[in-house]
Amino acid sequence: MVHVLSSRTLLRPTDPERSRAFYGERLGLPVYREFGTGPERGTVYFLGGGFLEVSGRGSAPPSPSVALWMQVEDVRAAHEELRGKGVEITRPPVREPWGLIEMWLADPDGTRIVLVEVPADHPLRHRPGV
Repeated sequence: MVHVLSSRTLLRPTDPERSRAFYGERLGLPVYREFGTGPERGTVYFLGGGFLEVSGRGSAPPSPSVALWMQVEDVRAAHEELRGKGVEITRPPVREPWGLIEMWLADPDGTRIVLVEVPADHPLRHRPGV
């Protein structure tokens, strides 16, 4: 068995500066660390229980089968805040049939981002036997 000590999602954006502005300024993700120099330098953001690394430069758009899932405390408040910052929301908050409240957006390269709120009455909030 592999013992994983840490993990991160890697993105290779077509325009690294634009992506850093999106994740750092518009989404407001805090920076964990930076490395390298120049426009293709790396920036690693805190992403809840993991990390998101934006580094290098990609030459192709992201796969439509890849998405970032980010749990937030209040999706509707995030919706208002991000709209105020000019972030394009591809689908406003909706309570899904499975009980989560989800809002969809995309980064500048089209990577799909799902912001999720777990309501107080959702089974994910309860651990049987704990």
